[in-house]
Amino acid sequence: MAIQAGKFDKLELKDVGRRFGDRDALQGLDLTIRSGEFIALLGPSGCGKSTALNCIAGLLPLTDGSMWIDADRFDDVPAERRGFGMVFQNYALFPHMTVRKNIAFGLEMRKVAKAEIAKRVNDAIGLVRLEEHTDKLPGQLSGGQQQRVAIARAIVLEPRLVLMDEPLSNLDAKLRLEMRGEIKRIHQSLGLTTIYVTHDQEEALSMADRLVVLRSGRVQQVGTPLELHGKPANWFVADFMGCRNLLDMTVDAAVKAGERVTASGGGLSLTGEAVNSLAKGEAVKVAIRPEDLLIRDGAAMPGDTEAVVSTTEYVGREFSVNADAGSHILHARSRVDHEPGTTVHLYADPARVLVYPAVLDRGTDHETTEVPTAAAEATA
Repeated sequence: MAIQAGKFDKLELKDVGRRFGDRDALQGLDLTIRSGEFIALLGPSGCGKSTALNCIAGLLPLTDGSMWIDADRFDDVPAERRGFGMVFQNYALFPHMTVRKNIAFGLEMRKVAKAEIAKRVNDAIGLVRLEEHTDKLPGQLSGGQQQRVAIARAIVLEPRLVLMDEPLSNLDAKLRLEMRGEIKRIHQSLGLTTIYVTHDQEEALSMADRLVVLRSGRVQQVGTPLELHGKPANWFVADFMGCRNLLDMTVDAAVKAGERVTASGGGLSLTGEAVNSLAKGEAVKVAIRPEDLLIRDGAAMPGDTEAVVSTTEYVGREFSVNADAGSHILHARSRVDHEPGTTVHLYADPARVLVYPAVLDRGTDHETTEVPTAAAEATA
């Protein structure tokens, strides 16, 4: 049996699990992907991103759950009959074949008519802008050009779903930025449905319609880039999405989710928003992005935190400032350079300070999607 060709309305993962020996790599993965969406699976090394992707691709069998495209179950369909395109981290190009031959290979294996192969290969080459390189071997191409060949080889098959496993990780920073835009352009041009694995939160935020953040085999949060950046579900997501200031404290009074709360610890006292209901004296983690922790010009105000600058780094148009506030190292941004040893006063809008329970599996007061992630992520 093969998956029927053509568009679909939705792809569903229902209670998907993958076990390696006695270790659960994925448990209870529930996710619905709409046709045309760009989904990023995001998380640190070993979180299960690639295991999840390989289960969808058919490279790893499930030990629990099922996978569906509309009314068709496909987790028991062999990988080669799923009709998905895959772009690997190492490109996996045939070194003895030209660009044109590499792109045509999958169509030739499917015994597509020669005239149709020529048309589709030419279209794919034009889409990835490799017209001047069709007769070159992979070894004669740059990393970015090789990645374009790998993408063209995947899309020339006109797949219902494109799976990408950290495809930009081998490129330098400039090429990564360029290829991010190219992948998004190709996705939108063809109306593809794409599942993209990455550990780079900036990459995921810039490309995806929705992000799935994974930790230790479980989904921590599913949402749009704005949702995850603005309202991380727990301190792990906040930390992964750029809240470098993650301070261990305790709350001074019981509050409900969404209320203002003051937390203290290590000689500091900060006011922020409780993401969950919290009990008096409960251990919490207070999360603040460096760009939200400001250095006050002029005299200190009530509620400011006094700290001593330890290091500064110029990061383009502003400085990244690390400051010692007793038992805490705080990370802030400033348009002005500050000499090490300078005393500064830091402050943050309480609406930009998020207070989370220190225990991750304590539960939340709002709906999140719990999904387990990959096991021994040898493939991650």
